Amino acid sequence: MKRSVTIIFIFIAIAAFPQKIDDIFKTMPNSLLPGLSEGNRTMLLVDTGRTVIPYSLGEIEKLLHLPDFLKIQTSEIGTTQLKLLPLINGTHIVCIIKTVCSRKVCDSSIRFYSTEWVELDADKLLPDISAESFFFSSKKDTENYKFALSLHNVCPVSANFENGSDTLTLKLNLEGYLSDEQRSAIRPIIESDTIRLIWNKTSFR
Repeated sequence: MKRSVTIIFIFIAIAAFPQKIDDIFKTMPNSLLPGLSEGNRTMLLVDTGRTVIPYSLGEIEKLLHLPDFLKIQTSEIGTTQLKLLPLINGTHIVCIIKTVCSRKVCDSSIRFYSTEWVELDADKLLPDISAESFFFSSKKDTENYKFALSLHNVCPVSANFENGSDTLTLKLNLEGYLSDEQRSAIRPIIESDTIRLIWNKTSFR
């Protein structure tokens, strides 16, 4: 009985041991961050005096590093964010946001993984975000609304964790993407160019 109790406490201690973004970043598959060696990753995490690290594809810069969050500049136009999100059972999942900016327009992709890097179904963790998510629903019958939806790829949306928190900010980027005439037509139907989602330990809402 005494041995069984000891084993139980060992498993509890392991389960309760806090996961950190450093461990997640070190085990991140090369396919998600090509060209960055184990040595590069370690240097990036431990080097507090220098944030820019040379690697095989150029330079990588550490922008923000917290126990559960890491944001890095991977190129002149690209950034990657890694965020540990807690679940109700005390474990975590990983959210990765990759953002590419061009002509003042930023567009992000969001993916989710287990801490063992098994990809998870994003549809169960994040609500569907489209151009209409930012528009006044009361203006669906207007010509401006119909015109906006007729434009190809009208919804370049950038995503950021606010200061590394569990709050996800989604921003509709129209400046630099549409012509002045197109923006003038669309602006009256935009309720807000920003949506904030909160992680509730099961999904973003």
